[in-house]
Order: sequence, then structure tokens, then C-alpha cells
Amino acid sequence: MDNYPLLNIFWTMLELFLWILWFFLLFKIITDIFRSHDMGGWAKAGWMILVILLPLIGVLVYVIVRGKSMGERDVAQAQKADAAFKAYIRDAAATPGEGGTGEAGTGRSHVDDLAKLAALKADGSITEEEYQRAKDKLLV
Repeated sequence: MDNYPLLNIFWTMLELFLWILWFFLLFKIITDIFRSHDMGGWAKAGWMILVILLPLIGVLVYVIVRGKSMGERDVAQAQKADAAFKAYIRDAAATPGEGGTGEAGTGRSHVDDLAKLAALKADGSITEEEYQRAKDKLLV
């Protein structure tokens, strides 16, 4: 360790960081090439050949030429994943047997029904015993 100065350690760390960054960018571009629906098979093959055979030039040219559409595809994929997640949450919160649309297509769920029961109990319209029976019936 005596013959490896501190500046060399920093230089090695920088090289390692840039190497990892390079591989991240390379894999990001390769996945974007395959994910792109606006390119045909020959265009995808051409970009892959360019990126693999001339990596530095290929990656830089790809980012310059298709960087904006690459960002748009990322945003579209994130929105699609978010919409799928929200749809899953809605379906999971819906009462069983409804198919996610609520009771007879009304959009009601367990959460809504439990909130109404709690409001009836708080108003004094139903007793604690009736509340527990109705809640047990809903949750079964």
C-alpha cells in the first residue's frame, strides 16, 4: 500500500465508476433498441451491430439520434406501469366476485361499505352487536 499513492486510489475509483456507468448506459440502450416499436427488424439489427462493433461511437450516435424518443418511451412505460399498479389496487380493494367493478356495477367496495357501517354506528343507528355482525358478513 506504500507504493500506491492516494491520488492513484482516487483515479482507480473514478475509472471504476465510469466503467460501471458505461455498462449501465450500454445495457439501457440495448434494451431501448429492442423495446422501440417504431423501428423495424433491420433497423434494430443495424443499431445492435453499430453498438456492439463500435461501442463508443454507436452509443454516442444512438443517444444523439434517438435520445429524445428514448426518454419518451421511458415515460410511457412508467405511466403504463403506474396505471397497471393503480388498476391492481382498485381490483384488490373491490369486493370478491365483482371483477373489480363494485357491487352490481355500482363501484362499491369493502372499504365503502365498512365506512358506511362505521358512520351508522357513530350516529347510533345501529348497535355495536349489529355493527360486528354486518362487518363479519362483509369480510367473509
